[in-house]
Amino acid sequence: MTKLMIILGSVRPKRAGEAVAEWVRGAVAAHHHSFEVDFVDLRELALPFMDEPEHPAKKAYTQPHTIAWGQRVDAADAFILVSPEYNHSYSPALKNALDFLATEWKHKPVGLVSYGGVSGGTRGVAALDPVLATVGLVKTSHSVEIDYVSTQIVDGVFTPAEKHAALLSHQLDDLTELSAVLATLR
Repeated sequence: MTKLMIILGSVRPKRAGEAVAEWVRGAVAAHHHSFEVDFVDLRELALPFMDEPEHPAKKAYTQPHTIAWGQRVDAADAFILVSPEYNHSYSPALKNALDFLATEWKHKPVGLVSYGGVSGGTRGVAALDPVLATVGLVKTSHSVEIDYVSTQIVDGVFTPAEKHAALLSHQLDDLTELSAVLATLR
């Protein structure tokens, strides 16, 4: 069974990402592969700005929140980042959560479900790519990019277009395959 962490990367009080992340969680539960899901809402996780005295690569954590976050990420085999686009980039809360750790991310697959306006979060994902590569995450070949996301949310429920559901299904297949292959490197 693949241990999949879904990370909701927005911490805003009013956010489309909550509806999108719930859709992802439901799609994962309905997928034909077996996933054990750890759902992380960064707003609830409430990590402060990076406050460790040493570089994360040393893994010399001193803060209880860092130790707990590190154990959670270390236990995961794969990740889906539900990421908004802010000013042609990614959420600072998501960047902060990634920066807290180093080795816990290495040699694990990551899928991206981005959302925004006209670009569907594409520019935010492009800005995030070097960050993911630097910490050792391996991106799936399928990404879900949801344009004009607010038009697809009614009463707090996101209804995906057919293409989004198909792409997420392919992404879940990618995560399963990559997780098995990359496990040999961890």
